[in-house]
Amino acid sequence: MATAAPKAKVMGYLPNDTPPFGQMLLLGLQHVLTMFPATVLAAILMKFPVSTVLTITGLGTVVALVGAKLAMGKYIPLYYGSSFSYIAAVSAVMAAKGVTGAVAPPEVISVATAGFIATGVINIVVGIIIRASGGKEAVDKVLPPVVTGSVAVTIGIGLGAAALQMATGTFSSVFDINALTNLKWITASTITLLAAFILSVYLQGKGFIGMLPILLAAIVGYVVSIPLGLVDFSTFGKEALLRAPQISFPVFNDPLTLTVLVGVGIMAIATIPESTAHLYQISLYVDHLAEEQGKEKYNLSRYIGLNLMLDGLNDLVNGLFGSTAGTNYGENNSLMVITRNYSGPSLITAGIISILLGFIGPLAEAVQSIPTAVSGGLAIYLFGVIGMQGVALMMAEKVNLYDPKQLAIGATVLVIGIGGNIGFSGGFLPIPLFTGVFPYGWPAIATGAVVGILMNLLTLFWKPPMERAAATK
Repeated sequence: MATAAPKAKVMGYLPNDTPPFGQMLLLGLQHVLTMFPATVLAAILMKFPVSTVLTITGLGTVVALVGAKLAMGKYIPLYYGSSFSYIAAVSAVMAAKGVTGAVAPPEVISVATAGFIATGVINIVVGIIIRASGGKEAVDKVLPPVVTGSVAVTIGIGLGAAALQMATGTFSSVFDINALTNLKWITASTITLLAAFILSVYLQGKGFIGMLPILLAAIVGYVVSIPLGLVDFSTFGKEALLRAPQISFPVFNDPLTLTVLVGVGIMAIATIPESTAHLYQISLYVDHLAEEQGKEKYNLSRYIGLNLMLDGLNDLVNGLFGSTAGTNYGENNSLMVITRNYSGPSLITAGIISILLGFIGPLAEAVQSIPTAVSGGLAIYLFGVIGMQGVALMMAEKVNLYDPKQLAIGATVLVIGIGGNIGFSGGFLPIPLFTGVFPYGWPAIATGAVVGILMNLLTLFWKPPMERAAATK
């Protein structure tokens, strides 16, 4: 009788897996390349020094990962970069302080970072409440999968316009269909996107190289960009070999402190559902890989409270040392899903590389020289995967979209979040209420998430007829 062939080894790293050192460096660098465009852009828009943001967000990532490992013996594989949710509130602080330069002076940054301390405290308090109230089951009542999944779709698809602007060269200019410059950007971004697609699909199952499609695609795009004149080599050689990032400690005695604590702190409402959605997504895919490898599932979705506490801890690190408040990045989640690499030590390596970028001038110059068109080609893929993960989450949680309640909640979140993010300047809804807190309007993604939460809470207190009938059986 013939024996069954042994099951082929499934390539991929689970959260507690430690790849060989050389592989870990490459996997870490790939994470840095993935988080770099958004983190740097957020720093620029909020007028924070880029070197400081790279170093401190890297430190915050390491602290959060180590915190998870110490708390429960397993890593929660998430990378923490700068959050776009705080741009409007921080911009209002900069305007009130009369900041006109590219980078705010340290004394102004110290005022703004007091607000990040507030967001950290809010996240930690919410996390403690969730841990004390029953974990995932309790959270699902307030943040059901239809909300978290729809928020994930909103985040990914809502960023689509930004990805296309980066890819076409219109991020800070008006598109000219006859302009050669635009054609060069489109060429570089298209080739990068195709490289990412081809390498992701056709290198899968080919060993370790199959886990590096985004890094390899970035290299392809960079090489293609050189003859197109999109790589600015004049920026090389201007930085010292070693430099110290600017550190600014928060202050709480400024006349604007109360405004900052409220206006910046309240933005945690945007990152809490976003972070929860990211955890649900990554938990789903980690358990799928564990099942394929015949190993025990991690069930990371049970640790929602701890995850929010780690988010808060990360914000405290950033606020204490003069960096922008962070959030765990959907882009890096997408990267992990594509590469099947969920290794916590790889993410710690990425955090260390990011820390070093703030100290090593030539290394920062090399990464900063990556053309925006290349980042845009990768962003089309990565941002889209964020949205698709939201769909996968709702499918895995068996969200019934034939149920009018679920359909209405999801539809409302999507239209407010995506429509507002794409249709209005900066992604802010022009609602003339609480303008002292929201001077530029209400952030669309956060507003969509909150409306979805409130709609769901309404049905908890005023149950639909079908739910009442089912409860009496």
